[in-house]
Amino acid sequence: MALSAGTRRTVACVLVGLGAALLVAALMIPTYTVSKVAKTPLDLEITTIAENQPGEDSLVLDSKSLTSGDGAAVVNKDVPLVSQRFVTVEEPSDADEMTLQAGQTLRRTDVQGDTGLLTAAIDRVTISRTTGMPVDTDPNGSIAVTVNKEGSVMEPVQHTGIGYRFPIGTEKKTYPYFDINVRKSFDANFIEETEINSMKVYRFQMTAPVSSTWDVVQSPTNRLTLPAAKWGVEGGDTPVTMTRYYTNVRDLWVEPQTGTVIKGGESIHLFYARSGDKPEVTALKSHLVFDEATVESQIAIAKENTDKLSLFGRVVPIVFGVLGVLALLAGLFLGLRGGSAPAHATPRGSRPTPAPSAAPDDTAATRWDGDDAPTTQFPRGDYDAPTEQIDIDKRQ
Repeated sequence: MALSAGTRRTVACVLVGLGAALLVAALMIPTYTVSKVAKTPLDLEITTIAENQPGEDSLVLDSKSLTSGDGAAVVNKDVPLVSQRFVTVEEPSDADEMTLQAGQTLRRTDVQGDTGLLTAAIDRVTISRTTGMPVDTDPNGSIAVTVNKEGSVMEPVQHTGIGYRFPIGTEKKTYPYFDINVRKSFDANFIEETEINSMKVYRFQMTAPVSSTWDVVQSPTNRLTLPAAKWGVEGGDTPVTMTRYYTNVRDLWVEPQTGTVIKGGESIHLFYARSGDKPEVTALKSHLVFDEATVESQIAIAKENTDKLSLFGRVVPIVFGVLGVLALLAGLFLGLRGGSAPAHATPRGSRPTPAPSAAPDDTAATRWDGDDAPTTQFPRGDYDAPTEQIDIDKRQ
């Protein structure tokens, strides 16, 4: 069904307007919508499990041997270890900031019950949902490493670097990384771009230098005074005071679009010594790395978020852009084509001009009615019947 000129012009205007709107949306979505989507989700809930690596040192000091027996302290070898961390989102959290709480434990699996628990900590920090950096408020977090009858004792701690999430759009550069064991930030340097299970990742490495844990938390286990013989050093029963020191080399493999830590590992070393530059008794030494199930779980989380970013950052703008161009071209085509009516169109209400010749059945017949003027009869059906018949012979 053909459209009238007026209708065609209306449709053309609608299509041009729709096309322009779609093109504007295609330009705005990557800059506005993606900025709203590109944030760490508030329903974040992550469990990571790391295990000691076979064939590498995994040493743990037998704490009972420090206080019992006559011999020197005993360091167990080839101890199976599991480090577990459970991260959730807590209040306060909003459109721009979120509070993360991470419960972390390190356990030896060859000992049953609580005796196998080596370390435990709860860390809370409020971070930016885009940069992963702690907010500027003081304090912006807290850490609990001790407990009483009422539960964990949270101490205010000012966090100064990223810890659980890298920025949305991670770059190949150095980032400050916060180590909760010594409550300081150290440089996490970009090492290389590589792949884990076909996913592109950036590898970062952070080195925590030897630090006194007594200077961080003055707990009894961080500084001990025992006979020299118990420490396994010269001096017999002479009391010797030793401090526990900490050092670590941490590796992090990060999916750059979302800042998700796909894989993590740490070579941790805790030892007792009279001076930090000369380890004397190992308290803990092991290389812990995310297990395969954790890596696959982190990859799934990263893919879910990268798909969302791709949808709003690339797919939707392309679709809107193509539809906008098509609508704009269709509108211009209709607008230009609808400027004039076809030359052969007959004005509404006019009578058609009879053809100069026709078949015998269609030829007009002429008859004479006496003295009257000749009349012409047209074939039935060519014209509508008159609404009124006039008698020309009637006299007034």
